[in-house]
Amino acid sequence: MPRRFLFAALGLPLALVAAQVAAQTPVPTPKGCQFSDSHFHLTNYIQEGPSAAEVLKLMGDRVCRTTLFGIPLQQEWSHLESGDIAPTYYLEADAPLYYYSFTDAQIALQYRALSPEQQKRVDPMITGFNPADMYAADHVRRVLTLFPGVFTGIGEFSVHKEFVSPKIAGGGASLTDPSLDRLLDFAGEVGLVAILHNDMVRPFTKDAKVRGYFDQLTALYARHPNTTIIWAHAGMGRVVQPVKSEATYLEEILSNPAMKNVMFDISWDEVAKYLVATDESSTLAAALINKYPDRFLFGSDVVAPRSPEQYFAVYEAYKPLWAKLTPETREKVLKGNYERVFDAARVKVRAWEKANARP
Repeated sequence: MPRRFLFAALGLPLALVAAQVAAQTPVPTPKGCQFSDSHFHLTNYIQEGPSAAEVLKLMGDRVCRTTLFGIPLQQEWSHLESGDIAPTYYLEADAPLYYYSFTDAQIALQYRALSPEQQKRVDPMITGFNPADMYAADHVRRVLTLFPGVFTGIGEFSVHKEFVSPKIAGGGASLTDPSLDRLLDFAGEVGLVAILHNDMVRPFTKDAKVRGYFDQLTALYARHPNTTIIWAHAGMGRVVQPVKSEATYLEEILSNPAMKNVMFDISWDEVAKYLVATDESSTLAAALINKYPDRFLFGSDVVAPRSPEQYFAVYEAYKPLWAKLTPETREKVLKGNYERVFDAARVKVRAWEKANARP
């Protein structure tokens, strides 16, 4: 009996079988590529952007592999608030943001439109859920069973985020909400990588206020040792600057065996401006990364780029930092850690889908 008919007789979707096989095989990457991107938004705050194929074309051979996710929040266009001026970014209007779950279907369809070789370079992520909703985990389960063979993780999703959280219709999420525990428990069960955005401090506050979020975060991380969590931007943001003792706080996580599942991405141009602001700042950042080379990943955090110049600007901005990393550390931060984390997730998620997805 031909293999495709055997799989059908067993009740296994052919797409899922193909994805399961692909997850077990090495991922070919462009020769001489410079980095893999652990933090990439295909669409913006009004769900617009280039196609995945267009993005891979502008990335060219410089990018080994990339994550692929939308933005879970849609900026509302309220004519009462802004008239005929259509906002495209959350800072351009006072109207609220609301969760837009269709983003996951858009990402899945973009991924499926790629060739099999292109798909091997891409790790789509599920983002279209409200982390304050106890049904968030159910949304993730539904997406996985509806689009088997596509997704590798969840996120970037935000809990406390400067300027964004207060704008969310219905209110923002909380680090102590049981819905977040339920979501991360499910991610751990499936093997999904979770990219979490949460500010280290409240915007415009002093270092003394840092422990409020930080203690809640570390408690959350400790409750989910079986879930691979990437703390986006290492807690920094547009106005959330590195706290005076940031390296000390991060090392509390890095040195704690109970939180070995937690990693950090150094994505976003707003983060780069802090880490490479001075020779001292880049030296301090490099010292911490060199000490824990297996725990950091590079991500661009570029949103819906239209040109190579726009896309590669963040990588170029980090050149002072790259120069201070050891060759071994630089290779891990730019390539190796991505491969290790996302390759393992692919295998686990495809195995869960094989056991749970219906034809």
